[in-house]
Formats: sequence, structure tokens, C-alpha cells
Amino acid sequence: MTKPTVLVVEDDPDIVEVLVYNLRREGYAVDSVGDGERGLALALSRKPDVVLLDLMLPGMDGMEVCRRLRAQDGGADMPVIMLTAKGEETDVVLGLEMGADDYVTKPFSPREVLARVRALLRRKDREKKSGERKRLELGELVLDAERFEATLKGDDLTLTRAEFRLLWALCSRPGRVFTRDELVDRITAGESLIIDRNVDVHISAIRRKLGASSGLIATVRGVGYKCKD
Repeated sequence: MTKPTVLVVEDDPDIVEVLVYNLRREGYAVDSVGDGERGLALALSRKPDVVLLDLMLPGMDGMEVCRRLRAQDGGADMPVIMLTAKGEETDVVLGLEMGADDYVTKPFSPREVLARVRALLRRKDREKKSGERKRLELGELVLDAERFEATLKGDDLTLTRAEFRLLWALCSRPGRVFTRDELVDRITAGESLIIDRNVDVHISAIRRKLGASSGLIATVRGVGYKCKD
């Protein structure tokens, strides 16, 4: 059986040593690199199952690596966990908006990182095996779950993975109100600790990308959000 592969993009040798040791002990095949340019190149050439990406890197930082990765066919759906020494919520939000699937704030325990990696791998496996419908059409809005693509009137909306999952959840049940907790679960498959407020950030980004059709997503005060039917 082929080992799942993890790419560690981190410039602190002590952190790299801890991550590589613990990941390999769990049975993962691990590559590591210390700067953004090589990290991006290695991610696109080797197609790892998960990328652990430091925010503060020499040269190209983690935000730019994630942005460029998501712009490439080979990296658009690659699971990315952002590692950040900054505890400020703005950095977390920026990382998620750039397309990161999850984040871990330094200092972190190896056990926490391993739990996040396992969660993303399980979700990825479920998505491959899922027999659910792969396409939704709501008026001129079309969602393709196999490609993680959304178009409105034929124009690409360029959603992040989290934004796509949120929009898919809402549009799959028009008129049904989803609480923030339910939407967090849709983003993370119930296996991550993304804070509630980031749902609001994602919804704001979706509305901005919907433009004149932003009214499709309605706020239900004190509860959550729904897609208008």
C-alpha cells in the first residue's frame, strides 16, 4: 500500500525536524524544503497528499505560495495546512481566503498537526468515494463538485475550496437555514477547529464574487445563512 505523502515547507530547522520525525513515525512519506519558491515547485511536481506550509518564508511567503498553487491545475485541490507563528485572526483569515484548508498556530504540538493531517486525508478519501451528485444548477449558477468550480452566467467565480463547500451546502438545500456550526462542519467535515467568525468571512467573500447576484445568500439574524429559493 502506498504511503500518503506530506510536503513540509518550513524554514525553521528545529520545527522541520520535529514534523518530519513525527510524520514518518506515523507512516507518512515526507519531503521538506525551506523556502517558498522550491516549496511551490516541489508541490506541483510531486503532488503530495497534504502540504504543511509556513506563513513566514524567505523569498516567496506562504500566502503567495498558496495563491499560486491554487491557480495551477495540479494544485487547485491539493490539501494545504497553513503554519503560522502569528496568532492574529487577520492572518488566519487571509490564509483561508488564499485557499488554505486549515491552519495551526505556533507553538503547536505534533499531535495536533498529525490530527489535522489525518482529518484532511480522511476528507479527501471520502470525496473520492462519495456517490453524491457532482453538479448543481440554480438558475444561472452552476457548481461542479468534481472540479471545485463555480460559474455564474458562464463566468468563473474563482472560489476557494472552503467557499465552494459553503456555497454547495447552501445551494443544495434552497430555503433551508444553516447555522454557523453546521457550515463549519461542511467546510471541515467535523474534524477541524476553524472558528465561527471565519464562516462570516467566507460568506462575505462569496457575496463579493457573486456581485449583482449576492442577494442569493441571505442572512438569518441570530441563526446563520440560507440560499433563497
